[in-house]
Amino acid sequence: MTDIAIIGAGRLGTSLGFSLSRAGFTVKSLSCLTLREARESARIIGTAPQALADNAKAAARGEIVLLCLPDEEIPKVVRELSSSSVPWSNRTVLHCSGLLSSSVLFPLKKKGAVIGSLHPIQAVCRKSSLPGQFRNVFFGLEGEKKALNVAARIVKSLHGHALILEQKDKPAYHAACAFASNFMVVILDAATSILQRIGFSAEQAGRTLFPLIEGTLQNAKEFGVGASLTGPIVRGDIATIKAHIKAIRSVPSLRRLYSALGAQALKIARKRGLPPRKIKAMRKLLEDR
Repeated sequence: MTDIAIIGAGRLGTSLGFSLSRAGFTVKSLSCLTLREARESARIIGTAPQALADNAKAAARGEIVLLCLPDEEIPKVVRELSSSSVPWSNRTVLHCSGLLSSSVLFPLKKKGAVIGSLHPIQAVCRKSSLPGQFRNVFFGLEGEKKALNVAARIVKSLHGHALILEQKDKPAYHAACAFASNFMVVILDAATSILQRIGFSAEQAGRTLFPLIEGTLQNAKEFGVGASLTGPIVRGDIATIKAHIKAIRSVPSLRRLYSALGAQALKIARKRGLPPRKIKAMRKLLEDR
C-alpha cells in the first residue's frame, strides 16, 4: 500500500506530499479547489501526480487517502466522497486534523474504508519542498488499528515519532499545540508591538527578539520548562512588574495579556520556591485594573 491521494493539497498537503514522495510512497493524485492551485502543488511535489479539482476522482487513485483540509471542511468533503462511486473497500482514509477524531470519517467506514487521523505537530506556513521537514516531528495518531498501522508506517518513513491518542483526548492535545505554536506567535506579536511603540520598525523588533526567543527555547529543551523561567516574576521583583504595567497601561489588550501570563508565571514561581508573601503581592498587582 504505497499509492497516496491527497485531498486538499494546500500548505500541509503539498508539504506532506513532497516528503512522502521522497520516502517511498507514490503520490498518484491531488485535489484543490481550483485546477490552478492543484497544478502548482503538483509542480512542488515534483513527481507528476495527477492534479485535479475533483475530490472523488483524486481519491479513486489512492490506496491511502489523506484529507489535508480545514476542520470545518472535513465533514462536507466526507459526505461528498461517501456519496461518490469510489469503491472504499481496501482503502485507508486518514484526516490530518489535530482536533477532530476519526469518527468524522464514519460515513466512509460504512462504505468499507479503514479510518484514522494523522496530525503532524508542526506549523506549516507555506507549500514547501524542504527535504527532511518532518524529521523528528511528533505525529498524533488515532483511529482503527489497521489505520494506526498505516499511519505509523507513514510517520516512520518520514523519520518522525508517533503518539497514539484516544478520541476523547484530542481537544486537549490540540489546545496544547495551539498554546505552543499559535499563542507563541501572538506573544511575539505583542512583544514586537511594544517595541514599535517606542520607535522600532517591525524588522528591527524581530531581529532584536529572535535571539532571546531562540535562547529561551534552548534553555527549555536543556533544563526543562519550569527551570527555564527567568525574569522579574520568578525573582519576586515587584518594582519591575510595576514598571512594566505602567509602560503598557495605555493598551488594555496588552495589559490583560500581561496579567494573564503573569498569573500563569506565578504558578511556576510558587513551585520554584517564591515566598507566599511575594506571590500574594504580585497577584494583587497583576489583578489591579
